Amino acid sequence: MIDVLIVGAGPNGLMLACELALAGVHPVVLERHAAPTGEPRANGLVGQVVRLLDRRGLHARLTGESTPPAPQPAFTFGAFPLDLTVLAENPHYVLGVPQAQLEATLAARAVELGVDLRRGHEVVDLRQRPDAVEVRLADGTRLTSRFLVGADGGRSVVRRLAGIDFPGVTNDLSISRTATVTVPASSVDPETGGLRAPGYGVVPPFQHTRTPRGLIAWAPFPGRPAILSTTEWPDAPTSDETPMNLAELRASVARVLGADIPLGPPDGPGLLRRLTGGNTRIADRYRDGRVLLVGDAAHVHSAIGGPGLNLGLQDAANLGWKLAATARGWAPKGLLDTYETERRPVAERVVMSTQAQAALIGPGDEITGLRELFAELLRIPQVTGHIAALMSGVDVHYPADPADPLAGRNAPDVVVHGDHGPIRLAELTRAARPLLLDSTGAYAEVTAPWRDRVDVVTGQLEGTTATALLVRPDCFVAWSSGDAGTLRASLTRHFGRPR
Repeated sequence: MIDVLIVGAGPNGLMLACELALAGVHPVVLERHAAPTGEPRANGLVGQVVRLLDRRGLHARLTGESTPPAPQPAFTFGAFPLDLTVLAENPHYVLGVPQAQLEATLAARAVELGVDLRRGHEVVDLRQRPDAVEVRLADGTRLTSRFLVGADGGRSVVRRLAGIDFPGVTNDLSISRTATVTVPASSVDPETGGLRAPGYGVVPPFQHTRTPRGLIAWAPFPGRPAILSTTEWPDAPTSDETPMNLAELRASVARVLGADIPLGPPDGPGLLRRLTGGNTRIADRYRDGRVLLVGDAAHVHSAIGGPGLNLGLQDAANLGWKLAATARGWAPKGLLDTYETERRPVAERVVMSTQAQAALIGPGDEITGLRELFAELLRIPQVTGHIAALMSGVDVHYPADPADPLAGRNAPDVVVHGDHGPIRLAELTRAARPLLLDSTGAYAEVTAPWRDRVDVVTGQLEGTTATALLVRPDCFVAWSSGDAGTLRASLTRHFGRPR
């Protein structure tokens, strides 16, 4: 019998497969497409997920560089520029890699770890038993697994077959158009790389620009085709049955900016996409018996601000070690249920953020007035810091001991100075095992009964005021600087009874 069957080989499903494999559970991943589609989707990763990838050794693979990620000095929120250099501690990270590259990197890593990745297999039915889940594929094949995870996107077949509701709202009020394009050299500002619009000015690169008539974003990615997109709110619903073309996007740009910009096709295959309206939905439950949901199968929302992969990949990291512990038999009671209790509030917060931004970019004089007030607020560094924490996800705080200021929070980027020289936390967490960092040497005896599943590293800790940190596999702090009794209780609560 298969331990874990994952449906969907997108970034979230592949990340979950890697996490499970690192924890000693080798899943089977089913993907209905026979080969990667290569369809342009996300253009990068935004938020604390960049640090997570560094802590799995994937940041270097994606960038080709060994240097750790650095915070981004600027970003955007609701088509407002955010100057993050005013912050004493900038939590915002950005990694500009296309989703196709991310998927290829995660797929290669999954295969390295022994994951069974099967493409061209479509799930059409499932049936739960008390001890397993049986799925039927389109070709009639039946597979049985102890657990089934739907990582198959916003239109999840697994979610539907499991009978999990997907409440929320759908609207058709906006039309977004996106394409890979070329523009004349005269239309590009040489100093900023922005898009010159006669009579309007310069559209800055890599941020949303709002006018009373719509939204525009210009992304001149180095080494690959530039992407231009617009969003409008037409007076009446329009049909999207006819194929998108560059003339349609050019006309939309002219309406939004009041300026005409010549657009040409990219060299080679490109993206031409029109989306009408959008969905904001969160699954009624993330788990039904032995069926679980991760990523877009559990929640969908606007893409503004790029929160999708930050949310989905960290879903996978949260679920991975808990599901592996359950499959291997050492999980404490209720551990798997904490996947939803910890991650649902994060999804709700992302939905709040994207809905707020959608309101701020809307058309009309009333929104313009609201934006003037919001621009004043963003001149206050504390407000910028609050928004940056929201956008990056650094404000995520899982339920934990209120007396422990670090418990439940993403672990700081600690450097351990031990017998073998300094080593970053990101280098210690690549095996995705629970980890105790101890600057006193006093906690090793307490942790010894859990040595089969918890690693101990001793040395002076740089980058934190804590004398010791117990770090979960998803790199969130389980416990810090308490006495032996509280450490023992945290070890039991997170990693089960000692063997």
